Amino acid sequence: MTFNWKKSFIILADIALAVYLLLAITAFNQPDDQKAVCTQVDIAVEDGVVEGFLGDMEIKNQLQQAKIYPQGQPMKQIEVRKIEETLKQNPFVENAECYKTQGGHIQIRLTQRLPVARVKAENGDDYYIDSQGVIMPNTKYTSDLVVVTGVVNRKYAQKVLSRIGTFIVHHPFWHSQIEQLNVLADGSIEMVPRIGDHIIYLGQPSNIQQKLDRLEKFYRYGLSEAGWNKYSYISLEFSNQIICKKKR
Repeated sequence: MTFNWKKSFIILADIALAVYLLLAITAFNQPDDQKAVCTQVDIAVEDGVVEGFLGDMEIKNQLQQAKIYPQGQPMKQIEVRKIEETLKQNPFVENAECYKTQGGHIQIRLTQRLPVARVKAENGDDYYIDSQGVIMPNTKYTSDLVVVTGVVNRKYAQKVLSRIGTFIVHHPFWHSQIEQLNVLADGSIEMVPRIGDHIIYLGQPSNIQQKLDRLEKFYRYGLSEAGWNKYSYISLEFSNQIICKKKR
C-alpha cells in the first residue's frame, strides 16, 4: 500500500489550524491574568437564631489591617487561602471561604460564632460564650441575650452556661422571659425574669429543660390566676414540685 504524503499533510494542517483557532478564541475570550485586577469584593456573613457580631465593615477592616484586602490588587497575586486563614483567626469567625470568580470579583463567605449568653462574673471577667463553649471577648455588641453574674469561672461557663444559654436562645418563651442568671458559690443558679417581681431558684444546673417546662406550666395556669407579683421566691430545686414563698 502506498503512503499518501499529500493527503496526510492536508490532514495535519487541518488539525493544526483547528488547534490554533481554538487557542486563539480561548485567549480572546479570557482576560490577561497578568493584567486583571480585583474590581469587587462580595462579603456574606451568615447569621443564625440571634444576630451575630460581624458585619461587612468589620471583615473589610480586618483584611485591610492585615494588608491583604483584595480590591484593586492583581487577581494573579491574590492568595485566597491566606485570606481564609487570616479571617479564621478572628474569635467571632467559625468558618471562612474565599474564592475568585469571573469579572475580577472575590467572594468571601463567613459562618460566625453566635453568642448564647454574656458573662459578667464577680471576678471581673466580661465575655460572651457560644453554643460550643468558645469564649469570645467583650465588644460594643448589645442584644437581649441573658446576662450571667455571680461566681463564674471559665470552665463552668464552657461546660454549663453554654448548654443552658443554647436552650434559652432556641426557646421562644424563655428567650423573651429570662433576663439574668446568677450563679451562687455552690454552683446552683438563680434566675431573674423580665416579667414578675420574684426570683426563681433552679438549684444545681441539671434537668434544666424539665425544670423550666414545669415552671412554664405554672406560669400559664398558676401565676396567670394568682398574679405575677404574689410570690417573692419560686424554687424548682426538687423534682415534680414547685415551692413558692409569698411576699410579706
